[in-house]
Amino acid sequence: MELKTKYQYTYFIYPYLIEKKDYANYLYSLLKNKKCNLKIFERKKDLDIDYYFLPEIKNKLFWSLYLTQDGIKSYEKMDTRMKANILSKQYCSFFEYHLQEDIPAKIGEENGIFFDIPKIEIICFSTGICFLLIKTVISDNENFSDVLNFNYKFRDIPSKMGHKKEYDNIKIQTQKLNNMQNFEEFLKEIVGTNLLIKQVNINTDRLITYSYVCLEQNSWNENTDLVALEKEFEKYRNILPAFEHIDDITLEQELVYKEKYAYYGFSSNSTVLMTSASNIKNYTSLLFQYENEELYHFLYDLHQKIYLKKLNSQISKSKKIKIRKAYKEFLSFTKKDWAYEITDDAKGIILEKYNKKAQNLYEFFKNLKDKYELSI
Repeated sequence: MELKTKYQYTYFIYPYLIEKKDYANYLYSLLKNKKCNLKIFERKKDLDIDYYFLPEIKNKLFWSLYLTQDGIKSYEKMDTRMKANILSKQYCSFFEYHLQEDIPAKIGEENGIFFDIPKIEIICFSTGICFLLIKTVISDNENFSDVLNFNYKFRDIPSKMGHKKEYDNIKIQTQKLNNMQNFEEFLKEIVGTNLLIKQVNINTDRLITYSYVCLEQNSWNENTDLVALEKEFEKYRNILPAFEHIDDITLEQELVYKEKYAYYGFSSNSTVLMTSASNIKNYTSLLFQYENEELYHFLYDLHQKIYLKKLNSQISKSKKIKIRKAYKEFLSFTKKDWAYEITDDAKGIILEKYNKKAQNLYEFFKNLKDKYELSI
């Protein structure tokens, strides 16, 4: 039986790297872009974020939570250059990018996969590591197989750019991004050539997938064949197409966290959450939690991974004097980032363990530490 969806969205995440010396200028370019606005977090509005993160991390990631109304007004009165200089000193800054209004009519062939882009965010860390987040929602979607096929096709779009032919009938339902050529222009507008990220051995030909789906109650309930369901979940976790055949199901316990009517799946290039409408919280609160505090938690861990790979690249290519400088950065990272707890939320603590395991963070950290001890 075809699984039916109640709600669905997927964030596609594109990492990129800005030279530290160019970081303030890059923020300046974002602030000057009329489609781009600094995202201000507020305690009254962002209560869940305020409760989820511990003070040290919250102060770094969401510093604007602590701004008073006078502080916000003072910031708004500054000229753009001064704003950029101030933001460059912050650990992390969030921006919202606004597309033009969606076109109500579908574009292109009737059998294409149509979707909307309701939200785009840009998240920049003072390390120069940035993330472009594109939230997608499939239009008129009922079948879980459409979610599988869409995620499978869309995440490889960066590797298809430059081709004149549109990619596998995927049609983007916005005025700004109504074909793949426009998507390529949009990507270059935000991230430029993004050559630096490849120097630290990060693959940008495949978007990182962060996806949520809530199945209808009659697709997942007390009477559901869990073996068949988990085969579909494994396709979802590994971003496989609907036609992929799964012979045996042996969920990797280190990369799958299961609750009743909610399965989290992790891999090096994806994080997914499959839920059932049999639990009302899955579509009234969890779907929002997953794309806010849990998403930002995931990005914090992802930033750590890329930062460690960046330091590894520095030590591999540098002379002794530069290695010592990089080592000081590593010690600072160990004290100010690695050692701090992120949350005391019960599920958040569990997700932290899975995130780090899927991203091989413990191994990256140990290998880099050992390499420094040999090089210094």
